[in-house]
Amino acid sequence: MNQILMALMAFGAVCGGVDRILNNRFGLGERFEEGFNLLGPLALSMPGIMCLIPAISGFIETVIAPACRFLHLDPGTFGGVLAIDMGGYQLAMNLAVNPAIGRFAGILIAATFGCTVVFTIPVGMGLIPPEARNSFARGLLLGFSTLPLTLLTGGIAAGLTMGELLTASIPVVCLSILLCIGMIRFQDTMIRGFSKAAKGIQVLSTVGLILVVVRYLTGFELLPGMIPLEEAMQVVCSIGIVMLGTLPLAELIKRLMDRPIRWFARRTGMNSDGTTGLMIGAISVTPALGMFGHMDDRSRVVNGAALVSGASALAAHFGFTLAMEPELVPALLIGKFSGMLGSIILALLVTGRRQASNHTIQ
Repeated sequence: MNQILMALMAFGAVCGGVDRILNNRFGLGERFEEGFNLLGPLALSMPGIMCLIPAISGFIETVIAPACRFLHLDPGTFGGVLAIDMGGYQLAMNLAVNPAIGRFAGILIAATFGCTVVFTIPVGMGLIPPEARNSFARGLLLGFSTLPLTLLTGGIAAGLTMGELLTASIPVVCLSILLCIGMIRFQDTMIRGFSKAAKGIQVLSTVGLILVVVRYLTGFELLPGMIPLEEAMQVVCSIGIVMLGTLPLAELIKRLMDRPIRWFARRTGMNSDGTTGLMIGAISVTPALGMFGHMDDRSRVVNGAALVSGASALAAHFGFTLAMEPELVPALLIGKFSGMLGSIILALLVTGRRQASNHTIQ
């Protein structure tokens, strides 16, 4: 699967690069350049969080884990606050008292909640234009609200008992319930608050970047154990290379599937970039975020909601789970796609009643 996706992305890069040589005759060269130009914002947002992951893991192990044991909760659940492929799986397995809960948290929770907190939000705040961020934040809130559906379906498919599922899901379910209540009763306040929280994550990533740059330039380590800047930048460069192919590929998909995309767009009130973004997001988060500038307001809300559960379901998260816990691949896909579908329906219903705010985040 990963090899097929990589070959498709390479094909997109070739098409975009050749069209750039031909002075953007077919409109693919522009998308090729756009993918490269996103490297700057990505480099400002992602490495800082990555370099702080050891410190975040240490905080969870020393502070949160003992509190969980006192409350008779399995601390492995909190390993899922990190992305599945950014240490979340390993942390969950190290903390878990029950290995089944560790696997569930390290795969399902880390591939949804953790991925959104430590990757989608900081990267999105760097890539998405300021005028689109409120709609993005609103969509994320709706996506978090449907996380119980993801965990329920994925947990059942993983073979967890109801007791294990409840133990593993309590923190995320409680958060989701609070978000649902807030979105129903205090929607504007919740959007402003979540936007500020997202901004806080962006500030944290900047602090991490400052610390790791100081260490790189002077050798002085203010926070021991940080991931080296070179290692984090390698990840950024690999994502940038992928975007060189995925953005032209997304443009090709949009043209090849013009009729079904236009049909879906008419039925949902989204534009074609918003519809394409839903498909691209299930493969890779970053190019989908890079398309937000071309989406209408409703599409931004729906795509933001879909990314919470559906992000990278068919690529990075699929590949990681296949390598580490192959028997949980069906549970991962069932959970992520059921949650993604639920969040899309919820977002369409909500934006159908009231259009998302167009105010920018100050």
